[in-house]
Amino acid sequence: MSSARWKQSPPGSSWGEFGPDDQRGRMNLVDTHKVLQGIAEVKVGKTFCLSLPLDVPGGQSLNPRRMPPRRYSVLRDGQSQGQQGFCWSYQTEDPDLSDVVNDDVVLMSLQYSTQWDSLAHVGSHFDADGDGVAEAVFYNGYRAGHDIRPGSEDPEASADWARYPGPEAASLGIERLAEHGAQGRGVMIDLAHHLGRERQAVGYDTLMRLLEADRIEIEAGDMVCLHTGYADTLLAMNRQPDLALLHASGSGLDGHDARLLNWISDSRLACLLADNPAVELVVPKLLPPQPLRQPRLPLHEHCLFKHGIHLGELWYLTELAHWLRQQGRYRFLLTAPPLRLPGAVGSPATPIATV
Repeated sequence: MSSARWKQSPPGSSWGEFGPDDQRGRMNLVDTHKVLQGIAEVKVGKTFCLSLPLDVPGGQSLNPRRMPPRRYSVLRDGQSQGQQGFCWSYQTEDPDLSDVVNDDVVLMSLQYSTQWDSLAHVGSHFDADGDGVAEAVFYNGYRAGHDIRPGSEDPEASADWARYPGPEAASLGIERLAEHGAQGRGVMIDLAHHLGRERQAVGYDTLMRLLEADRIEIEAGDMVCLHTGYADTLLAMNRQPDLALLHASGSGLDGHDARLLNWISDSRLACLLADNPAVELVVPKLLPPQPLRQPRLPLHEHCLFKHGIHLGELWYLTELAHWLRQQGRYRFLLTAPPLRLPGAVGSPATPIATV
């Protein structure tokens, strides 16, 4: 299969699996049947919030490129033009009115705290045209510069972060996931219970051993959660992240393990969600005899670019993981819509698990 955008797809990819113009990837597997499977896991009606507070980690030391939330009061208009719209009384304009209102604005990076990655978040250089020249493309051949467009520089920007206004993922934006609903059957894999909270890369052999130990079955369309304890460790730091401790904490999937990557795609899971910063364990660039040209984030490339598998990062999973283990369960109803923000490549999330 090919499309107007691509004549060849990356080796081992699933471009075109849901049609050459698909923008939802493996979340297409979360259909009405999977939603009903998730609902069937609700036994006691208890809910768990799976997000960190939106201002965690705190500061920018964990990721200098991403800003924590900054909140401002709106300004009133009309007769009260320019007044602060927080603790603002309508009696300012009419003494017979009793209302007092608050209205605020937030400025933040969309992938600062608990988040979704859209399929526009990571692409790769690949010769989709078959003309011998690699171009920057994303899942299903959507093009950088055409379908996913950078902002235009504003030389008079008031701050560095405002220099490039108006970037847009006109295709593959996070609103595609929001429109789908992001609700289905969640499956918990409790890495922290078996491996502790020390930093380590989890490959295929280790993961299979843990699935067997907990008798976990992953089926097509399942929304798979990985509990490492990282977010719980981070939360305990109360917005003052200890980088040395964090860099030594939390397991992550080994994106350089080809058998693990193949299992991720072959299992037909819908998405991968973790309480660590990247799902995979980010390691320095591998040296020869590895190929000189390689992805910095191989699991991101495999999931987002090749197979349309959404990723979620910095989810808060500890309380849910402990409760499920105490009850001898690993499945639950997961409801996790991102913001329906057209053109965005990521989104904050406040996922809810219902058990």
